Amino acid sequence: MNIIYCIDLLGTMVFAISGAMAANRSGIDIFGATFTGFVTAIGGGSLRDVFLNLRPIWVDDSNYLVAILIGVIISIIANKQLYRLARTLTFFDALGIGFFCVVGVQKSLTYESSQTAAVILGVFSAVMGGVIRDTLMNETPLIFRKEIYATACLSGAIMYMILGSWGVDTAVNAFVSTLTVSAIRLIAVKYELSLPGIGG
Repeated sequence: MNIIYCIDLLGTMVFAISGAMAANRSGIDIFGATFTGFVTAIGGGSLRDVFLNLRPIWVDDSNYLVAILIGVIISIIANKQLYRLARTLTFFDALGIGFFCVVGVQKSLTYESSQTAAVILGVFSAVMGGVIRDTLMNETPLIFRKEIYATACLSGAIMYMILGSWGVDTAVNAFVSTLTVSAIRLIAVKYELSLPGIGG
């Protein structure tokens, strides 16, 4: 298995944890938590694949469904322990957007998208799972709040493109770019950083 495939599976599991945790936090039952974890995990990647005129990968590769199931089980079994950690959901979300951003950029490049389109699809892959999760939980999606969220993904996507153009090893590039996204997001949350609003 290559590094991008492994990262995609890991991101799928992490986003499944994030989605199921959000459902658990709202008092939704096990079926609802499983469903929320599933759509959170596959939402962004599936929409990206549709834009690339591809069949969503989880339809043909059962490893993705296994990764989702593992993530949901972790969130259910360790729900009380995870719930006590106030920042846990944010942590898993930050990891998830980092993983999916890198996968989105690389997959778009693999299917001969332009560099600009690859960056946009990388951001799209990363944020849409969270948008779906927050919408299902009847919350304003993070991308529409005054938070550094999509901007973190954009920074990581651009970083991936730059390091790739310099010939940096794919595994190293993926690690650094994922870390960039996650670190920017976590720092922004910790210090309550946000972009300026528009209008008075």
